[in-house]
Amino acid sequence: MPDATADADGLTVGQVSTRLGVTVRALHHWDAIGLARPSLRTAAGYRVYTAGDLERLHRIVVYREIGLGLDRIRAVLDGSTADVPGALRAQRAQVAMRIERLQQLGAGLDRMIDAHEHGLLLTAEQQAAIFGSGWNPDWAAQARLRYGDTTQWRQYAERSAARGPEEWQAVADAVAGFDRALGAAMDAGVAPGSPEANQLVERHREVFASYFPLSRQMQVCLGRRYEADPGFSAHYDGIRPGLAAWFRRIIDAAARAHGIDPATATWQ
Repeated sequence: MPDATADADGLTVGQVSTRLGVTVRALHHWDAIGLARPSLRTAAGYRVYTAGDLERLHRIVVYREIGLGLDRIRAVLDGSTADVPGALRAQRAQVAMRIERLQQLGAGLDRMIDAHEHGLLLTAEQQAAIFGSGWNPDWAAQARLRYGDTTQWRQYAERSAARGPEEWQAVADAVAGFDRALGAAMDAGVAPGSPEANQLVERHREVFASYFPLSRQMQVCLGRRYEADPGFSAHYDGIRPGLAAWFRRIIDAAARAHGIDPATATWQ
């Protein structure tokens, strides 16, 4: 049904809104500030836009879409800006900067997606060079299958997305340094619950935070796995025979000092 308020010589606000994809609220605002006002009134007193008004509105929409502010648009349309090409070139430069920024954001999102899907954004050769010949490039994929729906995997992926080979080398060096300190402490007869042992437990949490934040209860759960899991126990016992079990004991002793019962600790 035709709009009863429309005049043969013009379009109502609602019709212009539909035609240009602009909200009625925006049209009313432009009218209020004198940027684009309907020039005619119908016999019933409704204000309507002429063809000339519509042309001005088209130009406003175009200039707004390229990022010009309303005051700048007014200056361009009303001729108070002598160098219109210069104003548009300046806006073009700003658009180019935004495009570059969006491209950077897009690349960052691509890395984040890859990190969530693959864990490590390193080639197999890079992984071997950083983590050693005993490293299995399939471990990251296996970890994703097992933990991909957890908060910790998401935290790990966020950290991984921001790292290249140099950053991962720093992580690997920190882990290796901790492993050496762990073996040396066991050799020195450091007792579970001692200040030296507790410092090592805290250092472990700090080093492990390179992957995701590690609560004390979660650390207790890891200590159990370090001793029980054949892969982890082989790693630690390869540094020193019995190191996996000793590592768990110092973790448990530190947890008790913070009011945590290792027997009931859960992953939280």
